[in-house]
Amino acid sequence: MKTHITPKFISLVALFMFPLILNACAPSSTPTFFVPPTEPLQIIPIIATIVTLLPTTIPTISIPTPTPTCSNNLTYIQDVTIPDGTNVSASQPINKQWLVSNSGTCNWDSRYRFKLISGDAMSAPVEQALYPARAGAQAKLSILFTAPQDAGSYQSSWQAAAPDGTAFGAVVSIQVTVGP
Repeated sequence: MKTHITPKFISLVALFMFPLILNACAPSSTPTFFVPPTEPLQIIPIIATIVTLLPTTIPTISIPTPTPTCSNNLTYIQDVTIPDGTNVSASQPINKQWLVSNSGTCNWDSRYRFKLISGDAMSAPVEQALYPARAGAQAKLSILFTAPQDAGSYQSSWQAAAPDGTAFGAVVSIQVTVGP
């Protein structure tokens, strides 16, 4: 079998070979050598920031449920000792007691006070602890007075106070006459 070379084949070979021949005939390039810099190298500090990605969660916000507020009240029931208008001797100790009811919804604890609001203290401290009592319970309030030296009529009024100092409830009092 005879191989026949056609003009078309020759032109395809020439087309592919022509760039290779041209490249071979072109002058070769001279390599450029590295020239080190004449100044010393400056070291420039690089500050890297590391970013830490935290998981994105939606925080749970718990709203506290408000504690229902209680109400303070004191109801006078009766005098237990020393009825109003009792005659007493000068400098006589007087143990006055009142029966009251804690008619509020707050329990009275050591933060509750019993305060003089008017009249003569008759040697009693002007503020003292209120007898502890649960809401709805009855309590006896007691103050130790000393009758004044001078003859005359003396009155002393007292009222309960909440821990924040707010007065509440009925006013209780003592009224005595110091006589010969």
